[in-house]
Amino acid sequence: MSARVQSVRWWVISLVLLSVGIGLVSILATRSASGGESHDGIVVEGAGTTLIHGGTGASGGFVPVLTTVAFHAETTGGHVTGSFDCLALAPEANTGSKSGQFTVNVMYVNGQITGATVNGNTATLTGTADITGLGAGSNVGFTFVVRNGGPGATAVLTASGLTFNELLVQGSFNVHAED
Repeated sequence: MSARVQSVRWWVISLVLLSVGIGLVSILATRSASGGESHDGIVVEGAGTTLIHGGTGASGGFVPVLTTVAFHAETTGGHVTGSFDCLALAPEANTGSKSGQFTVNVMYVNGQITGATVNGNTATLTGTADITGLGAGSNVGFTFVVRNGGPGATAVLTASGLTFNELLVQGSFNVHAED
């Protein structure tokens, strides 16, 4: 009988181990194949000073424009929220670019981010904003495409039919890659 009891024990132990193994494989396979995991958290964030490439352009006499920009976007429960602020300053018209004093508010964008996509080290943020100065209006749609990095990183703001190519001179833009 001892041999029969050992045989039954071996069979029960094997059955338990097999069940545990199948259970673990099922759990792991379901997680990796579902593709529906929530990636809650910060998507992109940044702040700094940028220089608008080309300044005011030929029509403005190539007056330099500096911006102070700050933004963040996060996902919670599959929804994107965040904020975007950008203040653009230029020298006074009578001093031109020679003063080095950027005191004239040429544009201010205060927006709420409602969409964000990440592709490698680049994020595209979308939303609506209240804008003063250039492109002024309420509830204006905007897009901000930003590349990860410190000084030298680039961004492009598009709002009210205007496009601003920005070069980060101080600060950092942090695009968090998707897992």
